[in-house]
Amino acid sequence: MATTAWHIAIIGAGPVGLALALQAARTLPQAQITLFDARPAGADVSGDPRTLALSLGSVQMLQRLEAWPAEAAEPILQVHVSQQPPSLAAPWSALLGPPEVLLTHSALQVPLLGAVLGYGALVAALQAAWLREEAAQPQRLRSRFGTPVAALKALPSGVEIDAGIAEPFDLAVVAEGGVFGNQPRKALARDYGQTAWVGTATLQGALRGRAFERFTREGPAALLPVPPGEDGALRAALVWCVNAAEDPVRDLGAAQRIAVLNTMFPPSAGRITALSPLKGLPLGLNAERTLVQGRTIRIGNAAQTLHPVAGQGLNLGLRDAHSLLAALRGARDIDQALQRTEWQRAPDRWATIATTDFLARSFTWQLPGAPSLRGLGLAALQAAPPLQRWLARRMMFGIR
Repeated sequence: MATTAWHIAIIGAGPVGLALALQAARTLPQAQITLFDARPAGADVSGDPRTLALSLGSVQMLQRLEAWPAEAAEPILQVHVSQQPPSLAAPWSALLGPPEVLLTHSALQVPLLGAVLGYGALVAALQAAWLREEAAQPQRLRSRFGTPVAALKALPSGVEIDAGIAEPFDLAVVAEGGVFGNQPRKALARDYGQTAWVGTATLQGALRGRAFERFTREGPAALLPVPPGEDGALRAALVWCVNAAEDPVRDLGAAQRIAVLNTMFPPSAGRITALSPLKGLPLGLNAERTLVQGRTIRIGNAAQTLHPVAGQGLNLGLRDAHSLLAALRGARDIDQALQRTEWQRAPDRWATIATTDFLARSFTWQLPGAPSLRGLGLAALQAAPPLQRWLARRMMFGIR
């Protein structure tokens, strides 16, 4: 383990920042760690509309940290991806079958493919675990909630953080990302001209643990299983991506939205009987070309904000945090550890950025054959189990 008593600042107490702080507290026993966030410690985050889809690798990481709120999460046991409308008339359909892919935990021999839970539930669990660590080791762990960071200034061998007073640190980790619509633009930015309408649907005739992603002409739509309501009714988080310029959702009433959604998803998804109020979020790509600048490193949404089409944004950020800690844990030189992290994260990071960007932009192409090509890809994937397993492991664990 590293023996140097580094002073490390972590800026942002969202899921990635808190997970990093908790890991650092336990794996860097000589380091002094300060966690900054503009949000007061007692602020209620339960109203955040975001629902998080975590891969198996992310779930296992949080379980190891003893910060996994199992009671608030719903396991994903199957993932069904399909094209709507089906390309039944395509010449390849008789050979390859319908444009759909079904992944199951049993076929992949894993306990689950991932899990779904609310943003607030995960933040609350991680924050509680961090505060317990801080209370046990106040001499080296401290929180600065309700303290926005105004500026970062590079020093010859560190970073000066201005958060009301200027303090020097050996390393600053920026994990404060937010959502695309509220971010200043980074080096690689693209507005997809799409809106994601998010909310919760009540289902009838569905099976627990099944997630659905449907490729439509407007964009992808997903139903992600969440814990049943107090009445026992099955529910799913809805992510409904549409063209922002000609938004077909904004002016619809709840009953109209339900009627449209019930024509979009396959019958195996169940019938939507109720829908919460939906919130619209603009979608885009916003990424840094490099993670490291001097003694500052950006991870999670602070490094790359992605389209939700593959549900990989948070999982990528947690892998960023894990790789950074692995590099620091055995290092005596911060700069070498940062260079190692930059190099190691590049394949996973850029492959995920490229995949989500390609899929997101494909819905804006005005090409007659684009839906058929997507359908062909899905059908070919379903017909090739080895390729399915390779892709599933990529989604669950990233590139290792």
